Amino acid sequence: MTKSKKKQAAEEESWGSFFRDVLVMFTIFVAIYYVIFSFFLANEVVSGPSMQPTFEDGDRLIAVRKFTPKRNDIVIIKAPDEAKAMYIKRVIGLPGDTVQSKNDVLYVNGKKIAEPYLNNKYYKADKAAGVNYTTNFKIKVPKGQYWVMGDHRDVSKDSRSFGPVKRSYVLSKVVLRYFPFNKISTSFY
Repeated sequence: MTKSKKKQAAEEESWGSFFRDVLVMFTIFVAIYYVIFSFFLANEVVSGPSMQPTFEDGDRLIAVRKFTPKRNDIVIIKAPDEAKAMYIKRVIGLPGDTVQSKNDVLYVNGKKIAEPYLNNKYYKADKAAGVNYTTNFKIKVPKGQYWVMGDHRDVSKDSRSFGPVKRSYVLSKVVLRYFPFNKISTSFY
């Protein structure tokens, strides 16, 4: 074999090795991504107005699958009233809590709860029109269930219409909005 053919063969072997290494690294990356997003994280897209203005239609979110729900967590739930649908809501009541809304004031176990996330144009428009933003209700949350509500109370289909949700229906907790880029956030109230 001539010197130039040996050099050409070495270059071809070098390129083959490079592409093989890239393919192996890509395969490992895809496998890690699959495991992480199958068992630990969820990549979600907001659809609909029920959490406005906290989240808008099209916002992209990362949620964790393993967590213990706490009051004010933003969660993704399996819709109890619609097959194969998921909703995004805020946890308002925990198991055993008594939750009441009276004249747009939220009470949990008799204590007034601040809802700074409701200070928005929708709330103000209802107040100006002389109507309640949140319908009056009172409920005792059963053991193993959660009371969830959307931040845009006028349009949200939530526990006020379908009742408390079982823990098994609470799929993940939102921890990051990564799109739109000008609204990247980990805090949602």
